[in-house]
Amino acid sequence: MSQAVILAGGLATRLQPLTNKVPKSMLGIDGKPFLEHQLNLLKRNEVANIVICLGYLGDQIKDYFGDGSNFSVQIHYSQDGPKLLGTGGALKKAEALLEDNFFVLYGDSYLPVNYQQLMAIFCKSSKLAGMVVFKNFNRYDISNVVVEQNLVKLYDKKQPAPEMVYIDAGLLIFKKTALQLLKPNQYLQLESLLQELVKRKQLLALETKKRFYEIGSFNGLKEFRQLVRGVA
Repeated sequence: MSQAVILAGGLATRLQPLTNKVPKSMLGIDGKPFLEHQLNLLKRNEVANIVICLGYLGDQIKDYFGDGSNFSVQIHYSQDGPKLLGTGGALKKAEALLEDNFFVLYGDSYLPVNYQQLMAIFCKSSKLAGMVVFKNFNRYDISNVVVEQNLVKLYDKKQPAPEMVYIDAGLLIFKKTALQLLKPNQYLQLESLLQELVKRKQLLALETKKRFYEIGSFNGLKEFRQLVRGVA
């Protein structure tokens, strides 16, 4: 069984007031928290070893899911601590729990693809990380990736460029050794690590034809609800 890390520690300010008292991952979608939908997707793809990085209101997640046995998965938790560490800092904090190769999902992303197929492609490469990308043309969100010769050549969520036709689809694969580039207990967004891997030509581009879903915005929340109800 493969392993996945879910980054579920963010404040989710864009979804306030929905997230004033509930973490984003616990927002209800047709009677289940969003995170439960993520776990079911992973389980269907033979990914049952789960590490959840907790931050804001993380105890609610722990109380609901426990060790994962009621959901047919195994869950370990990594807690930011007194200060939020950001997505990159949280991943570094979880390092001791991680296998040699593992998936990383954002706590608000949902990508219905063949995870084992992606892992097999990644393991044949010698790269430190892989990013699943979708040819987006600014359709579902602002495109933020340039791909060249199966590598991510440019990745920037803050400064989009005209040549960016791909978008980060919310699913990554890492070799554990990639985390040696990070210092422990420092606030850092995962984007900084990914940009460093781009510079080193170590970020493989894994293209998918399947669109991604996210619940980081009210529109994304609406689209995911439609998917779950079979009307997407």
